[in-house]
Amino acid sequence: MAKLTPYFYSENAREQASFYIAALGGEIQQERTYGDAPGTDESMKDKIIHMAFTAAGVQFYIADVTNRSMEHKASFDLTLEFDSDDEAREAFTKLSAGGQVIMPLEKQFWGTLFGRLQDKYGVKWQITTVTQSPSV
Repeated sequence: MAKLTPYFYSENAREQASFYIAALGGEIQQERTYGDAPGTDESMKDKIIHMAFTAAGVQFYIADVTNRSMEHKASFDLTLEFDSDDEAREAFTKLSAGGQVIMPLEKQFWGTLFGRLQDKYGVKWQITTVTQSPSV
């Protein structure tokens, strides 16, 4: 068995992780800077080499990009599935702040809320609710 943990590369890892924590609830669990590594240039000492955080109960990793420019050519979305419509609406609203709504969060023919967005950091998200079993 394996565990999948999304790993972001960011131009400002602290800011981006804080955005997700504020939008989805969570906390920073571990933070290491380049200053922890021997021989690091003074200009790099405060940059994040690795950070672990939770948001919406999901584990994420993030690091600052230091030697290449950021490219947003990802051909995938991160999907968050919530138990309630209210949780989904709140997450969608907060994650889309400063970003772009690709598909509004609306009730779909299959019975759940579903919407897509790209956040202000270029990450694409699908927000949905769990499928409710039909009442018998």
